[in-house]
Amino acid sequence: MEEQVQMVNFTVNGVPASVRAERGWTLLHVLREVLGLMGTKYGCGTNDCGACKVLVDGKPRNSCTIPIKNVDACSIVTIEGLQEGGKLNILQRSFVECGAIQCGFCTPGMIISATALLAANPAPTETEIREAFSNNLCRCTGYVKIVEAVKLAAVRMAEVRNGAAALAGKEAQTGKEASRG
Repeated sequence: MEEQVQMVNFTVNGVPASVRAERGWTLLHVLREVLGLMGTKYGCGTNDCGACKVLVDGKPRNSCTIPIKNVDACSIVTIEGLQEGGKLNILQRSFVECGAIQCGFCTPGMIISATALLAANPAPTETEIREAFSNNLCRCTGYVKIVEAVKLAAVRMAEVRNGAAALAGKEAQTGKEASRG
């Protein structure tokens, strides 16, 4: 006979969490109702709309149907965990700048899906971007601005990577010159 209450240990946005969970609780329930992380939305409750999407060990998953016991020892990242230094990250800013947020209900799930896509494929095609959103529904747009936001973020992220690589190269060269001096 399965216990009615169990301890589940995982990390959320880099912070360890221990939850005394009742049988039947989902990851979405724990994120919103127990941990107070309200960025992840409840949409359909049937794994169809993507509003509740989070990263589970780096993979985008709909949290509304994941039993909380299934994330024991996992790493969870929600929309709140994507910020950098308390500010919106490049992808989040791109969504705002491109007007891809509309009503905002689907936005957290869209950004989570795009985060996973850009981590796996830093220069996706439009087809690949649209495919990444195959499990994210948006009732406000035809996804045009959302696709534009992901393309813009990909360009900006590449610029950051290229700038960091150039800076590292300069620092390495300066270090070589200093050691010869």
